[in-house]
Amino acid sequence: MGPDVPLLNDYKQEFFLKRFPQTLLGGPRLKLGYCAPPYIYVNQIILFLTPWLWGGVGTLLYQLGVMKDFCTAALSGGLMFVTALALQMTNLYAKQKTVTVERMQIQNTLTDEDEFEFSSCVGSETVKFIIPGKKYIINTVFHSLLAGVLCGLGTWYLLPNRITLLYSNFGGTVVIFVFGWVTICIGEYSLIINTATETATFQALDPYEITALMRPFYIFVFIAVDLAHRFAVNAPILEQTNQILHILFLFLPFLWAMGILPPLDALFLWGMEQLLEFGLGGSPMSSNTKLLVMFLISAGTAIASYFIPSPLGVILFMTGFGFILSLNLSEIWFAFKHTMISHLASSKSKNTHRGLRIQFGWREFIFYVTVLAFALTEASLLHQFAGSSSFSQARPQAIASYILILLLVIMWILREIQRVYLFGVFRNPFYPKDVRTVAVFMEKQRRLMKVGVVRRILLTLVSPFAMIAFLSLDHSLQNLHSVSVSIGFTRIFRMVWQNTENALLDMVVVSAAQMLMFNPDLWWNRSLDTGIKLLLVGLLRDRLFQFLSKLHFAIAILLTSWTEKKQRRRSSAALIALNLAFFPVLLALVAVSALLSSPLLPLFTLPVFLVGFPRPLRSWPGPVGGTACVCSDTVYYRQLVPGLAAALQSALAAGGLGLSLPGSHYLCRFQDRLMWILVLEKGFTYCGVNIKGLELQETSCHAAEAHRVDEIFEMAFEHQEHTRILSPNPHFGHILTPCTVVPVRLYSDARNVLSGIIDSHENLKHLKDDFVKVLVWMLVQYCYKKSKAWESPGSANKNKQGSFPENQHGGAVKGSRALREEESFSVDTVEDWTDDSDIFDFELSSRTRDRKEPEQLGLTPKVHLSIPGSVETQSQDFLPEMSPEDKLNRAVVLGLPAVDKGKQPEVLPHVEFSCSYSELLSIPEEWRTAPVPSSKVSEMRQRFPEEWYHFVLSQLDFFHLKEKPSSLLTDLMKDKALKDLYIHGVLSCCFGLFGLDNAVPAPRHVFRAYTGGIPWSAGLDWLTGKPELFQLALKAFRYTFKLMLDKASLGPVENFKELVNYLEEYESDWYIGLVSDLEWQQAVLQEKPYLFSLGHDPSMGIYTGRVLTLQELLVQVGKLNAEAVRGQWANLSWELLYATNDDEERYSIQAHPALLRNLTVQAADPPLGYPVYSSQLLQLPLF
Repeated sequence: MGPDVPLLNDYKQEFFLKRFPQTLLGGPRLKLGYCAPPYIYVNQIILFLTPWLWGGVGTLLYQLGVMKDFCTAALSGGLMFVTALALQMTNLYAKQKTVTVERMQIQNTLTDEDEFEFSSCVGSETVKFIIPGKKYIINTVFHSLLAGVLCGLGTWYLLPNRITLLYSNFGGTVVIFVFGWVTICIGEYSLIINTATETATFQALDPYEITALMRPFYIFVFIAVDLAHRFAVNAPILEQTNQILHILFLFLPFLWAMGILPPLDALFLWGMEQLLEFGLGGSPMSSNTKLLVMFLISAGTAIASYFIPSPLGVILFMTGFGFILSLNLSEIWFAFKHTMISHLASSKSKNTHRGLRIQFGWREFIFYVTVLAFALTEASLLHQFAGSSSFSQARPQAIASYILILLLVIMWILREIQRVYLFGVFRNPFYPKDVRTVAVFMEKQRRLMKVGVVRRILLTLVSPFAMIAFLSLDHSLQNLHSVSVSIGFTRIFRMVWQNTENALLDMVVVSAAQMLMFNPDLWWNRSLDTGIKLLLVGLLRDRLFQFLSKLHFAIAILLTSWTEKKQRRRSSAALIALNLAFFPVLLALVAVSALLSSPLLPLFTLPVFLVGFPRPLRSWPGPVGGTACVCSDTVYYRQLVPGLAAALQSALAAGGLGLSLPGSHYLCRFQDRLMWILVLEKGFTYCGVNIKGLELQETSCHAAEAHRVDEIFEMAFEHQEHTRILSPNPHFGHILTPCTVVPVRLYSDARNVLSGIIDSHENLKHLKDDFVKVLVWMLVQYCYKKSKAWESPGSANKNKQGSFPENQHGGAVKGSRALREEESFSVDTVEDWTDDSDIFDFELSSRTRDRKEPEQLGLTPKVHLSIPGSVETQSQDFLPEMSPEDKLNRAVVLGLPAVDKGKQPEVLPHVEFSCSYSELLSIPEEWRTAPVPSSKVSEMRQRFPEEWYHFVLSQLDFFHLKEKPSSLLTDLMKDKALKDLYIHGVLSCCFGLFGLDNAVPAPRHVFRAYTGGIPWSAGLDWLTGKPELFQLALKAFRYTFKLMLDKASLGPVENFKELVNYLEEYESDWYIGLVSDLEWQQAVLQEKPYLFSLGHDPSMGIYTGRVLTLQELLVQVGKLNAEAVRGQWANLSWELLYATNDDEERYSIQAHPALLRNLTVQAADPPLGYPVYSSQLLQLPLF
């Protein structure tokens, strides 16, 4: 796909050109895709100007001195309320009038989706088109009332006399009056007539019609400031603010159209998150419920601290609640509830799986109580001995300041040397070089692990106590405190534990400022207490880091739009020139975006930048891990996520992932797997993350970006070019910066071409003989396991009719089919079937590969055939006296001679065992009824591996039998009747899988047999009628095939003991089957050590083997530019939810190796993104 692919296709361009004017004007549809009568446009214009009409009436009466200002507002509001209610009633009447017609109306699929047929100026269709109406009656009344209030207050807000008092300029008054009323008309139309689709869309759906309230809400905010100014006395700040807002009021339609102002749901969530983090010292939360609860508790704590009269009590209260609120309260509550339920039920409660949870027990409880006790003791003692004079370098607080500076430097150094690159620029000389295996890496990293432990202790224990000492010695807490003291110190006493590293940095900055500013008359020292200083410094620090990160993102887009040839469009040069010419404007946009903590939105990911609307850090409204595009690849992520979470726990605690804050993004890579990690919340000794897995089936765009990720990680961790000290990062400036590697227990995926093995005549010649041996072993093991339910031969004698009655169908035992001569079964030979159906070979195997039922594994005709061992049912098509072979021939029209026509079914003779214990190993009777000729039975007796059979029996121990003779195994080996049963069982399976032909099977038949897609034959039909036996035979064949590969690669099997070892290893440590099997996924989740699957590539005509090996391997971890991710997600949200640009080949989803654009789109929450796996919130303990 070239770089000049259209940003929007023709249909979407037309759609966007119709939608955007509607958004700009608040809802009027003045641009339609078809010809509409003029009254449609006239009616919308009249309704649009109606609020101005009623407001103009009130304004005129006020200017003429007929009414006072508040009476004018009441009159205009009342008229608007009546009008709005009348319009809604008109819509309800139109809907009731046409409800019957609508039900009978046939939709014309050839017409445009927006096209309506209008009959008159006030017809039902016209009313419903212009006024869609509300979903709920309560909204009909509420929105109408709100429209009246908005019109009344808007009239009051825009009274000319009031504007003249603010500006003393007649021209300015006219401009503000005219365009101010345009803003109010837009808000009224969106509220009561037709709600426009907003460019700032957070939720995909609006079930409660909240979008209609967005524009009126912002108008009310402006009016509220004006009302405050009216009733306030001597408030110059309010007057200046009101003057600015009156001018900004005119630009509200532009801000709405550009999507800068957030919708109400995103606004309140963002506001609570910002207040919780920067006003109350907390952390962003992983869910809306947790955010609301934590915000209310934290706000209540800050308010309560204001009413505590004692300074000492305030310090103890702030210290205690700051520590408690920084803990993982949801986990503690879960552990408490779990314990209470266990005690109340007097039984062990159910162990509910909720991801990687912290096991909060007595050890953690004692640790937290001890830390809290020491913190309270330290704060109270230091506060008692602290003086109340101003700051001096000789005072104890100065000593605490120096300690904090030293701690910051030490922790900063210890954190940086845990990463592969220092500051992301120079290679760390202390980091292990050329790490490829876990053993080598762990050996080289021992010193860094010790450093990580030291840093963890400093971060968890030393730094918080040092900061509490600094705060307790502050003179601001010695006297009666104010609101600012309560807010500032409540925040910082919590931040000490909640976000220790940033709190330490803030305190060092404040301490350094106090040391450098000796003049007590400076504004910084005179007007602000330490708590407010720390709050301002923290806010400035966050916004500064955001500004730098957003600027990095903007410059990366600018540069790569030209340096990356595949991103170079015809418009690239012009866009770059405009950005350079208006670079101060670009910096202003980046600064505004940083101040609002909103994403910098690159339109279509081009160097055209907008300020996105503020939203929560997690960017998406839905619950964490609530949705994912589940497929067959999901299981691999489900298996590795617990181990990856445990590895990340150690890396986060040691500092190997850098400064990890809520909103940080990480990318992990191993072979074809990509894991996307988002930090959601963080507190004292815990971190909450969400892990997503991206698709494994790489598209061209996915592969291009994944190749760049591999290149970055290989240059950092594997290539020898970095052996020089402080060598530069060759990919500096990329949004991905390598951090470290972590050992994780997961599956490595190896795929091999089997040419030369599966098509080797020598290997295939031994395949049948090996299959007989494996099948003998498997049948003996199967019967032996069944026999463990039997305690003595006496109990076996009670069931002479069959060894395993549970495997038999009800009813009388059917007679065996009469045997045919070998010549009559020539149609069942492998080569005949293969040659005749070659054109359908792999189509058949692909259809049957995913089927789970054993009966479906063969191509069985959908007719009623007699199955040995089952009850025959009556049918009009088949007479009761017809033999099974007659029914078979008549059903499938094979034209085979009915050599046994007229013969009656024979009852199987009773088997007389020479050993009474042989009954325990006897195979079920129905497994001996295969219709094979007697000549084949004799031939199988000669081929039967008797020595192997005796060796397998000799390996049985029969420990489950209470009393057994010492010669038990010898008697079993001598029992010829038991051996004949196994000969018949083995022959039956060979008959079903290979037919009666002794030819060497072709590779394609081996593949079919492995996948269960063998063409239909009478033998296969009989075998699939015995599901349990068929599964054993299929399993034995797969074991045989794997044995053939092992013999070809490792050498021949020397003796029977080695062969048994192979088979026992297959049974215990391997799953040998197909990737599409349900059992394959279960084996992955159960962490089988090895998995093997056979595949075929029809395009290249080759057979492939796939082996998954469970082992501890190194996963590479890199940190992403969080603002680059947020910016691309903001564009994705705008492009799909507003512009509805869901084209799979759109420009903004194409590969961009420098921005990882395709991977970033994948990692978004569904329905906009498509990760194949998304975990629930994972709580990682960090101590």
